[in-house]
Amino acid sequence: MAHLLMVESWVGSMSRLLPRAIREGGHTFTFLTRDLHHYLRSAPEGTAHPLLGARNVITAETNDVDTLLPEAERLHAALRFDGVLTSCDYYLPAVARIADRLGLPGPGPEAVGNACRKDATRRVLAEAAVPGPRFALHEEWADLARSAREIGYPLVVKPVDLCAGMYVRRVDDGRQLADAVRAMAGFPVNARGQRRSPAVLLEELLDGPEVSVETVSHAGAVHVVGVTDKSVGGAPAFIETGHMFPADLTPADTEAAEQTALSALKALDLTDGVVAHTEIKLTSAGPRVVEVNPRPAGNRITELVRHVTGVDLAAAFVDVALGRAPDLRRTDTGVRSAAIGFLVPERAGTLEALDGSGVRDADGVLEVELAAPGRAVKAAGSNNEYLGHVMTADTRGPGARARVEELLSGLRTGLVVR
Repeated sequence: MAHLLMVESWVGSMSRLLPRAIREGGHTFTFLTRDLHHYLRSAPEGTAHPLLGARNVITAETNDVDTLLPEAERLHAALRFDGVLTSCDYYLPAVARIADRLGLPGPGPEAVGNACRKDATRRVLAEAAVPGPRFALHEEWADLARSAREIGYPLVVKPVDLCAGMYVRRVDDGRQLADAVRAMAGFPVNARGQRRSPAVLLEELLDGPEVSVETVSHAGAVHVVGVTDKSVGGAPAFIETGHMFPADLTPADTEAAEQTALSALKALDLTDGVVAHTEIKLTSAGPRVVEVNPRPAGNRITELVRHVTGVDLAAAFVDVALGRAPDLRRTDTGVRSAAIGFLVPERAGTLEALDGSGVRDADGVLEVELAAPGRAVKAAGSNNEYLGHVMTADTRGPGARARVEELLSGLRTGLVVR
């Protein structure tokens, strides 16, 4: 039995999947957080939150790395950890520094830091000649306006240190750019109380479909688990509206996506102790890297992978955090494709009706989660405002996505927001 230190977590599915993987692996964990109530607000109704299954729940200032490192040393001396991990992007750099300080397995702090900052990722990949969009990074408006003209509209504006598509926008002219930069500046502290960088990243708008490559790295070898597709909506935002695994691609496109992701991970030195989710655009000029995330995929992609292949990426995440070879053996699950679709609100108000009774028992359905009436609804601007999701499986071929879209269409007809 191993003992892991978990420093914070996302509040969504990974806050349940990761404790489950730790428990099923025969291990325990100590949960370290600055605000336990942040998680208890999202506990499943009528049950204890899985994070409360920790051997210890300890409060510490996780946003201050200078005080967190000696605190981690003190806890390690008393409790003895075999590994340290987090599922939350905002704490991945801190976890890498803790692992380095305590001599525990994991990727280097510089590698993780570069992957978690979109501007640093762009710089490292450009230096390694890994294909990506043309880009520019500035803080001052005059510099941003000049670079926007040089790259050429339309383009994409991004914060360098936020997640879930927050404040990522397509802009078609200088006025829209100014509006996007102003909105970003009005969010100087992220949802975890960390002060943000004022830097703004401008990128060339890439054409083509977007996919993600799911990989597991151990002992210098990067193993490709598969490629997931992505549907995007909510323009001018880039909201993930659904995914299917495996992506319905030609063998050539699959190979191109995988090789581009492997090149990006090698350039960033993420070849040991990492479960990664690398986003790729399959453009008319070839594959281009969008982002490299040094943690398991969100939006329940890990569950799509498990339903099709039997590979548990949450369990692999635990294994590599302990310095152990992950179990990536595939099994014949009988499922040929699995997909998830999200119900994305288009207007603000109060949810009055959302009836999923006819969906839950429909053929091929694996999961249905829907918001309850009475919930305050915000018009979606990122991946944080979903009203629920439907997950389906197809045992014959790549039909799971079409089935999800059919079921979501029915749900939308009964959706009432006032």
